[in-house]
Amino acid sequence: MAAPVDLELKKAFTELQAKVIDTQQKVKLADIQIEQLNRTKKHAHLTDTEIMTLIDETNMYEGVGRMFILQSKEVIHNQLLEKQKIAEEKIKELEQKKSYLERSVKEAEDNIREMLMARRAQ
Repeated sequence: MAAPVDLELKKAFTELQAKVIDTQQKVKLADIQIEQLNRTKKHAHLTDTEIMTLIDETNMYEGVGRMFILQSKEVIHNQLLEKQKIAEEKIKELEQKKSYLERSVKEAEDNIREMLMARRAQ
């Protein structure tokens, strides 16, 4: 009778191990994406800070693919603000996803501990 419980426990450990590895990879990916978005946000902020020192009538070139388009300072400023806002929203989403993944692994580990405690009590 001990064999079925041991097989069940072994299967649960194997599933947990696979889940932990998968989750760790997803968390690392989320960290990398958050870091990249922070860099993008900082770059947009620094560029905007430099642009705001210029006079309002200044026209600038915006790089689009292999070409450049002449834009007003206001248009470029608004685009940079939008870029920062989008990056901030994506960062929040990734942080929520990351915390959810970490909680799910913790719950799975707790379930395994409960199974072990129940096994030892028998």
